[in-house]
Amino acid sequence: MKHFLRALVLFLISSVTITAQEITKEDYKRAVNFGYSKLINKQVFNLQTNVNWFKDGSGFWFIDYSKNNKTYNTVSFKNKKVVEFFNHKKLAKSLSEALNKEVKATNLSLSNIEKLDGILTFSVDNKTFNLNLKDYQLKEKPTKTAQEKPNNFESRSPDNKWIAFVKEYNLFIKSTETNQVFQLSKNGKKGYEYASWYGWSDMMEGENGERPKHFSVKWSKDSKWIATNIVDTRNAEKMYLLNWAIDSLYKPKLLSYYRGSPGDTTMVKSIPVFFNIDTKNEVKTNLPTQTHINTVSVNWTNKSGEFIANYKERGFLNEYVKLIDLNTNSEEVLIHEKDSIGIDAFEFRLTENKEKIIYLSEKSGWKQLYLFDVKTKKSKLLTSDGYYINNIEFIDEKKEVVYFLASGKEEGNNPYHQQLYKVTFKGKETLLTPENTHHIVHFSKDKKYFADNFSTIEKPTKTVLRETISGKIITELTNADVSEITKTGWTAPKPFSLIAKDDKTTIYGAFWRPSNFDASKKYPIIDATYTGPHTQRFPKSFNLIYTEQSLAELGFIVVRIDGLGTAARSKEFKAHSYLNMQNNLEDHVLAIKYLAEKYAFIDVNKVGIYGHSAGGYDTGRAMVGFPDFYKVGVASSGDHDFRMEKAWWPEMYMGWPVDERYHKASNITNAKNLKGKLLLVHGGIDENVNPSATFKFAEALIKADKEFDLLIIPSQKHGYSGDSYKYFTKKRWNYFVEHLLETKPIWNFNLE
Repeated sequence: MKHFLRALVLFLISSVTITAQEITKEDYKRAVNFGYSKLINKQVFNLQTNVNWFKDGSGFWFIDYSKNNKTYNTVSFKNKKVVEFFNHKKLAKSLSEALNKEVKATNLSLSNIEKLDGILTFSVDNKTFNLNLKDYQLKEKPTKTAQEKPNNFESRSPDNKWIAFVKEYNLFIKSTETNQVFQLSKNGKKGYEYASWYGWSDMMEGENGERPKHFSVKWSKDSKWIATNIVDTRNAEKMYLLNWAIDSLYKPKLLSYYRGSPGDTTMVKSIPVFFNIDTKNEVKTNLPTQTHINTVSVNWTNKSGEFIANYKERGFLNEYVKLIDLNTNSEEVLIHEKDSIGIDAFEFRLTENKEKIIYLSEKSGWKQLYLFDVKTKKSKLLTSDGYYINNIEFIDEKKEVVYFLASGKEEGNNPYHQQLYKVTFKGKETLLTPENTHHIVHFSKDKKYFADNFSTIEKPTKTVLRETISGKIITELTNADVSEITKTGWTAPKPFSLIAKDDKTTIYGAFWRPSNFDASKKYPIIDATYTGPHTQRFPKSFNLIYTEQSLAELGFIVVRIDGLGTAARSKEFKAHSYLNMQNNLEDHVLAIKYLAEKYAFIDVNKVGIYGHSAGGYDTGRAMVGFPDFYKVGVASSGDHDFRMEKAWWPEMYMGWPVDERYHKASNITNAKNLKGKLLLVHGGIDENVNPSATFKFAEALIKADKEFDLLIIPSQKHGYSGDSYKYFTKKRWNYFVEHLLETKPIWNFNLE
């Protein structure tokens, strides 16, 4: 009897365990329903409201979404009130007659809306109508006859006296008054091409394919000078692809493109050149010949023959802003940025009068605003330092004010939440959006007003119209509504923080739970990763609530983490990844262990990871660098060895020249360490991250006798789309279901 009871108990325990691990079509249905196309403005509403400014500057229109309605509203700057844009029922009736089909008043789909003198113009179903708002009579506007397209291979001077063009790789100008033609350059030829530019994705087809033709010149304001570049491809090496996915071909099409890898000298070169229109001669400068990853930019000043040049030296440790005078052949360094950990945050704006330069720099240790006076050659810090400026919105030169977005300035706010500020040229700062949330702003054409979507990942979005000069709220536009999904048990992603690997810095993350979450269960956890030093992952705003929810619905906790080494914090914070990107996941491991200690429902013995591009590298790195911690990974389009990547990104963050650090950081050279289950995925014609590194990683895993899985999607570039994206998504979901949830996945479900 004892033996029978013991067997019965074991059977029941076993049965409960099996039942707990089972996955159903209902689980997949929930996952699909939390996808963007099923969720946004269908189950959740107004997570972010876009305003559409009228061309005449009189106001704007926007859509207010709700469960059973879609309302077009408008605001006039005269009275600042929100009103319905038109009578939706009357318009629906008129449209139904005009289109000969039923059009519902609650689901109109209009675009290109403009209003003038009681007439509403809009587009619907590839037709354009005028609507009389008095009697709701519709009149279809005739389709515009195809206008002659501008010639992209010629450029008129500002005074309209000259036309610049290219012939047989040389630059010419033609007088519009006499039609006389002058040849400015003489030594252009194929591979050494004047007035051209390098296209990052210029694809060449076949054995001897031609590079797509490009044309670009920059006229001085007085039309007396031309700045342009020679693109030199004579010694540049190519990367190759094979397109296997063309239905009409039964052999692959060979594709190639010029692309330098870290350390290469055989790269596309860009040579800045300048021509005097009066003399028809080239004027030499001392500006350097650059590679395609660090070309020279030119900005003419108001003085004839004078311009400001900006470029980075290779290695990204030095950046220059120079004043060049072609009349005297003189050169003066205005700004020289020098940094030991790479420069990726420098940005400058030249004022309209060309007398001042507003620029962003991390030289203080934080990304801050500086003002440089071109006349006095003096530079000063405009802002108060100790926080991170995300970007310059615009400069009001008349009032000498700079408007900018910044994070981490206000006490008590999350350091990734940005707010809008203004600072005068004298350094007086004003906060314009005081709510301790993340603000996404959009300015009117005259910059007098801006729409502000403000929220956090837990606090639903409120969208308002504000006055730019003061930040004062003029009127409320919309509020986010998640009541429908809240009924299902859904809760917002949960933010968290902890101390990083340096034992002093606070780092942040957030995690998603399934809507049928049960705290008494144990859930595997998946790290949705991307540790590129140029970006960050913490979900700042409420419109990101859906991003990881679908995967969580299948029975996982999904987490995003910003460890040391990522962007939008101090320079010291970012410096942790410089020359050291193979260790960017250390804080992820710390964070997941921290969460598992805090929350009993997280199973720290079942940790997965996925990521795309640099996140694909992270995933590979997790599986071979932390093989006892990460058990399952899906790495898509990963740059698994930085020596095989495009030169710009690795040289910026892993350094130049290439040294042993690249070897140490490679997933390929560490393939022997793999223990868990790894799925490698790549698009067959990815010109951004060439699939060769994924193939080489696969070859290394084979040589090391490591079991892994490989999916090549022949028709796809760096981002997957259409049926390929759906297939990849199902594959990724099911890889975690099978190997991390340890249950049999279901393939036959609809991802629409």
